[in-house]
Amino acid sequence: MAPPPLPLFSPSPKQPPPQPWLHGPNIPASVTPPDHIEAPSKPQNDPKPQRKSSSSSNPLTAGVPGGRTRRAVLGIIRRVRSLELSDPPNTKPRPTASSSTIPFNLPIDRPQGGHEEERGRNGKERPTSRAVPWSAARDKDLKVALRREKKVPEPTPAERVLEAAELERLRRAARGMDKWVRAKKAGVTDEVVEDVRREWSSGQELAGVRVVEPLRRCMDRAREILETKSGGLVVWTKGDIHFVANIQKVPVLKCTIPEPQRTYGSISESLSNGNGDAHGAFREIDQSIGVHTYEEAPIEGTLYEREVNRLLDSLGPRFIDWWWNTPLPVDADLLPQVVPGYKTPFRQCPPGVRPTLADGELTYLRKLAHPLPTHFALGENTKLQGLAAAILKLWEKSLIAKIAVKVGIQNTSNEQMAWNLKHLTGGTIILRNKAFIILYRGKDFLPGGVKRSVIEQEARVDAQHVKEEEARLTVIDSLQIYAGLPSEESSVGTFREYQDFQVNHVHETTENNQAMIELEAEKHRLEKELKDQERRLFTLTKKIERSNQALAKLHSSWNPSEPSSDKELLTEEEMMIFRKIGLKMDEHVLLGRRGIFDGVIEEIHQHWKHKEIVKVITKQTRAYQITYTSMLLEVETGGMLIATQKLTNSHAIILYRGKNYRRPTKSEPSNLLTKREALRRSIEVQRRGSMKYYVWERQKSIEELNWRLANVTMKIRKLTQ
Repeated sequence: MAPPPLPLFSPSPKQPPPQPWLHGPNIPASVTPPDHIEAPSKPQNDPKPQRKSSSSSNPLTAGVPGGRTRRAVLGIIRRVRSLELSDPPNTKPRPTASSSTIPFNLPIDRPQGGHEEERGRNGKERPTSRAVPWSAARDKDLKVALRREKKVPEPTPAERVLEAAELERLRRAARGMDKWVRAKKAGVTDEVVEDVRREWSSGQELAGVRVVEPLRRCMDRAREILETKSGGLVVWTKGDIHFVANIQKVPVLKCTIPEPQRTYGSISESLSNGNGDAHGAFREIDQSIGVHTYEEAPIEGTLYEREVNRLLDSLGPRFIDWWWNTPLPVDADLLPQVVPGYKTPFRQCPPGVRPTLADGELTYLRKLAHPLPTHFALGENTKLQGLAAAILKLWEKSLIAKIAVKVGIQNTSNEQMAWNLKHLTGGTIILRNKAFIILYRGKDFLPGGVKRSVIEQEARVDAQHVKEEEARLTVIDSLQIYAGLPSEESSVGTFREYQDFQVNHVHETTENNQAMIELEAEKHRLEKELKDQERRLFTLTKKIERSNQALAKLHSSWNPSEPSSDKELLTEEEMMIFRKIGLKMDEHVLLGRRGIFDGVIEEIHQHWKHKEIVKVITKQTRAYQITYTSMLLEVETGGMLIATQKLTNSHAIILYRGKNYRRPTKSEPSNLLTKREALRRSIEVQRRGSMKYYVWERQKSIEELNWRLANVTMKIRKLTQ
């Protein structure tokens, strides 16, 4: 009897150890669980056995479908809880939440009926607060919700001033209003305030104002501006519409006191004199609106906000219509347009430092400028000396000056603003767009004290050089008297040589010399440009020659057929009928940029296989091109040209196959170009035409440069004579 066949995979004498996370708390990793035994195979019809209750000896994932799904994790949690319940009780008392464990108080959403499950299995009540939030996952019906605390809105001036009943009455009246005043893009202007007061004077106690961009981005700021300028109270806000109440017709609480506001005056003196009192210009009191001075204002905000406000107060008056939150920027349009004695500041880069900015430095400065507050708001393009002086004062405490371009002002150009500020201050523009202009003071910027020290040191060095030169000359004179040395002196390498150069070539430059220098520079520039144009013309000429060679090579494989002398004759009636039939046809052959090649002739013969007339559509516009195309089609196809008709955007060529038409044995003619060769020919023709146009432009510019160079040479000859 033959032995039984061996199994395909022989069982290993020792089972591999299972994964560590599949064991209970007291089973070592090297011991195989008792339940891990191969069960005998069962028939498919037998029902599945019921899942047994897990114990401390069973693996955690036994009977749990899925290894890492949510359902498997919940099953693991239930088994961990059963393991804890099956452990022997410890003699040490567990610390309670009130004694040692600090409770982690979180809002826990309990489902309905959760109070009935407050008692555990031992009959003891569970604590209402748990030590950690994830311990709630042991219970199925508990959920942990981390809610964000809602920010309590601050009461508006209307809510602080008006009584609740009066405020509710005004809001009900505002809900029924269907008319409002539209604010301008520049903000709440004087025209808007006049329209609001006109509504109040007509007997209305409410007036609606619709806010537009950019002030609509911050409606709280829009409310403050509207209340400050109109003198009313905003009682209700619906979307982008503020409803303002006339404070004179509304009963106000007696305990209310208007909040102090700041006024700003002119700072032309503080800008022109760097050592003057910076706060002296802002201590005036505006009696028309009854506000307090700056010193009487209460201290509010953080230290950073107070420092920023103090710095901006020293620069100029604030821009009240600012559409973002505080701090308000300085209104650059109210600064003096001309500052007497203003000059571009003296700059000197430290030794070994490049004045230009690298890409990484530019990126860093732009990121640094993003969270900074806006320093100035500008709406004028020219006469910015006052703003430049304020920027220089700001640069002594800040690396960057951030300027916002006002919205709603006509003829504003951020490019012109940036160019003027760059030349007035000497700074570096690191960002410019339609909203902001950001200026960096530069690596060579010197503050006021440092600049004065550098200038004084240079003057001191020049005076020392003069004294050394005088001493040298005195010693030379004495040596000539006593030693009898020759009187010839050499000034090479001395301070006197430097002074002579300054006198002869810098300070005493005449108008003729300046004009000669300008003419020589213009001549050099024209000669360089003329040489460049001639080089480009030579390059284009070579390219045209290569294009002609490529076209000649393509035309060598193109051999048009000769016209046939034996043609059929058609009457005028037949010609007219064929023309009408051809124009009414929907099917047509379209000629593209490739022109006439073997595929076009083959397609025409395919049309003639079923119909006597064929219509060819061409996009050519010139008459001689259309005539040449129609004649070439007539010769290559062997048909008869009926008519050439102008259509809306193209031309139609009507061809008749003839009464004695016979289909050729080879539909593709061998004397024409292929489709690929026709495309190459079309591209070369178009390329050669473009190059010919550029050659004409180069020749024209060369003639103009020669004429200008001759004029400059003539002017130089006149000055040298």
